[in-house]
Amino acid sequence: MPTLLAGLGLALFASTTLAQVHRSVGPDGRVTYSDAPASAARAEHSAAATAALPFALRQAMQRYPVTLYSAAQCAPCDSGRQLLVRRGIPFTEKTVETATDVAALERLAGARELPVLTVGTQQIKGFSDIDWNQYLDAAGYARTSQLPSGWQQPAATPLAPAQLARPANAPSAPPVEDTTSEAEPAVTPTPTSTNPAGIRF
Repeated sequence: MPTLLAGLGLALFASTTLAQVHRSVGPDGRVTYSDAPASAARAEHSAAATAALPFALRQAMQRYPVTLYSAAQCAPCDSGRQLLVRRGIPFTEKTVETATDVAALERLAGARELPVLTVGTQQIKGFSDIDWNQYLDAAGYARTSQLPSGWQQPAATPLAPAQLARPANAPSAPPVEDTTSEAEPAVTPTPTSTNPAGIRF
C-alpha cells in the first residue's frame, strides 16, 4: 500500500510539473522548453539581449527608439530596412498590409506613403538615405554596427492588432469614441553651424 501511495504521489507531482512546462519554436526552428509562456520568455530574452548592448547604443535606443513602418513588395521599405541593418540600428518593424493597418497609418502619419521611419518623436515619410542618416546621427546612433555577433532583429508585426472574429449571432458593440490624440507635428529642422541637419528632439 505505501508503494502504491508513493507511486500515485510521484505521478501527481510529475503531472503538475509537466503542466507548467511551455514549448516554443523560435524563428530559426529551434525548440525551447520553459516554465514561462513564450511571450514572457521572449520578453526576458529581449531584455537580456538589450542589456548586452554597448552603453551608448542602449542610451540611444531608450531616448530615441526607432520604428520602421513598411509593407511587402515595397522597394523603398527594403532599402530603408537594409540601411538600418547595415548601421546596426535595433528597430521595431510594423507592417501595413490590411485596411485596418492603413487606417492606423493614416492616423499616425497623416498619409499612406511608405516607408515611414520614426526616431524618437521625429517622423520621416519616404526613404532618403541622407535624411535617415542625419536623423539617426542626431539621435546618437553610431555609423557602424555596434551590435554583438548573433544579434537577432525581432520579427515584424502588424501595425494594427488582429481583430478577433465575432460570432454572427453576437450583438454588435456600441461605437467606441476615438480618444487617441493626433500625432505631434514634426518640427521643421533649422540648420546651425554645430548641427547642419538642424534636427531637434
